Amino acid sequence: MSSKCGNCHEAQLKSYKSTYHGKIVTLGYSNTAKCYNCHGSHDIARHDDKASTVHVDNRLKTCRTCHNGKKAGEAPAGYVSFQPHGHGGDFAKYPQIWVAWQIMIQLLVGTFGFFWLHTALWFYREYKERKANAGKPHIKPDPTTVKYAGKHVRRFSPVWRLAHITFALSLMALTLTGMPMFYPDAPWASAIMNGLGGPQVAGNIHRVCAVIFAGVFFWHLFYIAWRIGRDWKNFKVFGPNSMVPNLQDGLDMLGMFRWFFGLGPRPKFDKWTYWEKFDYWAPFWGVTIIGVSGLMMWLPGVFGAFLPGWVFNVAAIFHGEEAFLAVVFLFTVHFFNNHFRPDKFPVEVVMFTGTFSLEEFKHEHTVEYDRLVATGELEKYLVDAPSPGRIAAAKVFGFVLIACGLTLLTLVGIGFFTSL
Repeated sequence: MSSKCGNCHEAQLKSYKSTYHGKIVTLGYSNTAKCYNCHGSHDIARHDDKASTVHVDNRLKTCRTCHNGKKAGEAPAGYVSFQPHGHGGDFAKYPQIWVAWQIMIQLLVGTFGFFWLHTALWFYREYKERKANAGKPHIKPDPTTVKYAGKHVRRFSPVWRLAHITFALSLMALTLTGMPMFYPDAPWASAIMNGLGGPQVAGNIHRVCAVIFAGVFFWHLFYIAWRIGRDWKNFKVFGPNSMVPNLQDGLDMLGMFRWFFGLGPRPKFDKWTYWEKFDYWAPFWGVTIIGVSGLMMWLPGVFGAFLPGWVFNVAAIFHGEEAFLAVVFLFTVHFFNNHFRPDKFPVEVVMFTGTFSLEEFKHEHTVEYDRLVATGELEKYLVDAPSPGRIAAAKVFGFVLIACGLTLLTLVGIGFFTSL
């Protein structure tokens, strides 16, 4: 029926297919609202005709034919102002949707424009240096570390590694269960949705993983607050152990660009680099936007009771586009920074083992190394190197996660170009 209506109402069909109802139909499931459920079949009238089922005075009653408390929660008053045919291309008609779309487009273009350029330049510079020093180790032996031969530096505790893995796995599951709804026209979408057990099962998995993802995030906030409160007198907002960006991070970034173009040496970094701090703070924005918008769409009856319906149109845009940003950024920029750049390729296992060699520590975090040596605290962080078996297991696990991430990235890429 929807396709028949679309023979004449092409724009309306296109906008309908971008809604939850339309995406479910596109994926091959019929148990959802179609054109005639809202507009009627033989007694169709214009939306501004008081006899129309979608007239503003009749709309809530029409919504409650399905959202009646039996099949789904009863439609609240906010459903009346929901825009099922709203899109981001008409400011005069859909100003809130247009603004939301513009915000996300600018965010996507700005983020990818900067970091993909940063990645390309970094790869070129590091590859060029590795090629010029072919056959030589990229980390030169240092006589000051001889007395600690074979020792590693502890970087991440087991708790942080568990949190990272849980975060990564839940995000991949969220991507897998959310992709078919974001790209229902993609050639793989129906197969994945069927494999997951259908929209209802996929939705439940998605929500469970969202709760796990948010749980790790809020646990982290609580833990950080507890750590700061416990050691408040020694805590420095812009200190070397803080993740708060400071002036030196800006100088380091400028120094990296100078190095990219051969205008200066590679900067020496402290405990946290500027790109690591970006990776750390980005989820604060992402989790907030994705989490709040996702919660609104999860509980439309609750939020629709006191919010206008257009908020759900905006929430859908923020949720989908921010998820796209997170997935593509993580599986391109984050993977490059930590695994794919020539100095790290093919996989970095520090997040899985929790340690790295003293030589690598001095090379990657020279400022912190020099400070620990000067204060006599270095030995406090030294541990035995992981066993060969543990390192091998970490590499296998790392390769599996990277393969899963790149597979998801490929599917997202196919879906993105299919939707153009």
